[in-house]
Amino acid sequence: MRILAFDSGIGGLGIVRCLRTDLPGARIDYLADTAVFPYGEQADDFLVTRILTLVGQAIARLRPDLVVIACNTASTLALDALRARHRLPFVGCVPPIKWAADLTQSGTIGLLATRATLTRPYLSNLRNRFAPGCTLITYGARNLADLSELAFRGRPVPERAIRMEMDGLFSQPGGDAIDVVGLGCTHYTFLLDRFQRLGRPGLRWIDPAQAVSRQATRLAHNLGTVAAKGPYQPGHAFFTALPQDMGALLPGLRHMGYDAAYPFMGEDHQNAQDTCIR
Repeated sequence: MRILAFDSGIGGLGIVRCLRTDLPGARIDYLADTAVFPYGEQADDFLVTRILTLVGQAIARLRPDLVVIACNTASTLALDALRARHRLPFVGCVPPIKWAADLTQSGTIGLLATRATLTRPYLSNLRNRFAPGCTLITYGARNLADLSELAFRGRPVPERAIRMEMDGLFSQPGGDAIDVVGLGCTHYTFLLDRFQRLGRPGLRWIDPAQAVSRQATRLAHNLGTVAAKGPYQPGHAFFTALPQDMGALLPGLRHMGYDAAYPFMGEDHQNAQDTCIR
C-alpha cells in the first residue's frame, strides 16, 4: 500500500502519525507545498491550479494507491476537482462540524481555523447540513499555523500568543457557552496539548487527524492492497521549498518516520534524490 499525503506545510504530519499506527505496513510519501505557505494568504484560483498541478505530478511520480489531502484549505478548494481528474480514492480533511455537533451539550460549538477557511461557502454548507440546531462561533486565527510550526520544531511557543488566539474565540458574544471546539486546520494538532492545558476545565477539543486516518484506513482495506505484515516502508518527505531551518525540522520528521527531506522537483525524481537533506 502506497499513500500520498499532501499539505501546505507540516500540519498534515499529524495525520501521517495516525496513519503510521493504523496502517503500519504502508509506505507514506508526504508532500508539503512550503514554497507558498501559508495557503491562507493566497488567492483561491491560484491555489486550485497549483494544487491540481502538484498533486498530479506527485501521483505520476510516486504512484500512490490512495491520496490524503491533509489540508482543510486544499480539501475545500480542490478535492472535487482532484477526484474528477484522477481514478484514485481521495480522503479530504474538513472542519469537524458534525463531530462537534454530536458532542455538544450546550448547543454552542466553536471552530478555530484560518481566516481563509472561514470565508469559504463549504463551511456554511457543513453547518447547515450537520449542525442546523447549534450555535457556531468561529475565529480566524492569524498566528496559530506559524505557532504550530514552532511547536513541531521543538521551539518555545509563547503561551501569551496562544491565549490571544483562544480569546479571539471565547470572548465573542456567547463564547462562554462553547463546550466543544473543533480544530479547522491540520497544523493545530501540534498545539492541542497547549489548548487543553490553557482552556477552561471541561472543554472538549476535537482534532480530526484520527478521523481522517480511520477513513483512509477503511478505504485502504477496501482496496485490498494492505499488507498485514512486511518490512517497514516509511516513504519520503518532499518540500516544494526546503525550509532554511531544516536542521530544526529534521528531528520532527524523523519522529514521523522520515530520515531525510527532499526537494520536490516535479518529474525530476533523480535530482531530488541527489539533493536530500539528512
